[in-house]
Amino acid sequence: MYNTKDTRVITNLSQLSGTKKKTVVLTFDDGPSKHLDDFLDVLKEEQVPAVFFWEARMLHHKRPWKRALQEGHIIGSHANRHRNLVKLSTEQQRAQIETSIRTIEHVTKQPVRFFRPPFGQYNEHTLEITSSLNLQTVMWSVTSFDWELKTQPNQIVHNVVEHLDDGAIILLHERIQTLEVLPLLIRSIRKKGFSFSVF
Repeated sequence: MYNTKDTRVITNLSQLSGTKKKTVVLTFDDGPSKHLDDFLDVLKEEQVPAVFFWEARMLHHKRPWKRALQEGHIIGSHANRHRNLVKLSTEQQRAQIETSIRTIEHVTKQPVRFFRPPFGQYNEHTLEITSSLNLQTVMWSVTSFDWELKTQPNQIVHNVVEHLDDGAIILLHERIQTLEVLPLLIRSIRKKGFSFSVF
């Protein structure tokens, strides 16, 4: 379990930009996937900005990264490969993180400011590395457990909507089951009186 009191780690929008009443952030891990265009279609239709944490090894010219940026979304790093950083040496961690930043910035020509560790696992070495690279480590306060719900996508909506709070950072993934319920999820969040923002 991560330390929610470490100021180097963000778990709520209010830590970045002051108290955000009835505002939440949708974040998507493990992309850019082959479903990215479809996710962007839903977000555009619903007029919702989001934050995408991408594995740099998956970022190539066929992925619509330009569209993501043009439509107001933020691209952050999810390391180069989806490896548990706490099982790596400090040097291996640095290589994973630095490679991801270089790759994303080379492709997008945009600075990367946010990092989410794979599996949500990090240690003091991780935070020292991200701090040295001027990266803000971002975790979450609400998890959808969408990766476990391939055959029960509606449970994704329940898992999120029943645990919302002001400034919540919501963990989602670029999975087909998440895409299936994304319009319902967005509308259900709005029905609870929340609006959407990014960092």
